[in-house]
Amino acid sequence: MHAIANRQQAEAWNDWEGIHWAEHPERYNAMMGAFNAPLFAAAGIAPGDRVLDVGCGTGQTTRIAARQAYDGDVTGIDLSAPMLERARRDAAAEGIDNVTFEQGDAQVHPFPDRGFDVLLSRGGVMFFADHIAAFTHLRHALAPAGRLAFLGPQPGGPDSAYARATAALSPFLREASPAARGMGSLLDPARILQVLAAAGFTDIDVVPAEAPMTFGTHAGDAADFLFAMGPTRYNLRDVDPATISRIRAEVQDALTEFETSNGVRIPGSVWIVTASREHTPSIK
Repeated sequence: MHAIANRQQAEAWNDWEGIHWAEHPERYNAMMGAFNAPLFAAAGIAPGDRVLDVGCGTGQTTRIAARQAYDGDVTGIDLSAPMLERARRDAAAEGIDNVTFEQGDAQVHPFPDRGFDVLLSRGGVMFFADHIAAFTHLRHALAPAGRLAFLGPQPGGPDSAYARATAALSPFLREASPAARGMGSLLDPARILQVLAAAGFTDIDVVPAEAPMTFGTHAGDAADFLFAMGPTRYNLRDVDPATISRIRAEVQDALTEFETSNGVRIPGSVWIVTASREHTPSIK
């Protein structure tokens, strides 16, 4: 692996949290998969495009991009060796041969200059140590007519559906787990616009998108997943088993509100961000 700027994130995603994602990609993809449609609509990938998937994780979005860019090629980059191992295995199992996975830090990785037509990310750009430096570097990897499309979370309010479902947990979630540090870095659209403009991007647009996030097949299954996720495990590491059992029962009970015939589905909200390397004049 080449130089690393985000050392804390590299350590975290190669430790127990990254391993959990690699072992359970179906759980995390179910949670975020409903946002794939607006993300890929914004990306507008064409059959011959060269695509870079930043923070590709276990590679679901990379594989989708590879199917859309069937006459092009797609590269997924991530810091996590366990997640990339899973990504390569799943791509091979699906017979996708126009995709490459690289372990590296996208903030400083030696990408080919103007080597990509589309930069794509389902949340991975949140974790950079220096966002302006990272996006400046990524912009240089885009072709002159290249475009950027990424997804990031909206700030969660105290009255949101997710807050309601996990209210029993909230007093215990006092700090971000190692891999979750940085998740709140691009919550504000004004901050997103400032970072991308400083990095040289143009035609920047930030629009909201809503979709149901699936956490499990039923309330008990969803509670199991929530309590296995990194932030929960990290914050409960010193809590006594009796207390954990009590709050888990309370969370499971709250999750019944969101049980549907398609699983436990909690409404979620994200930002879909698009930008261009260079200004594209409108055609009238």
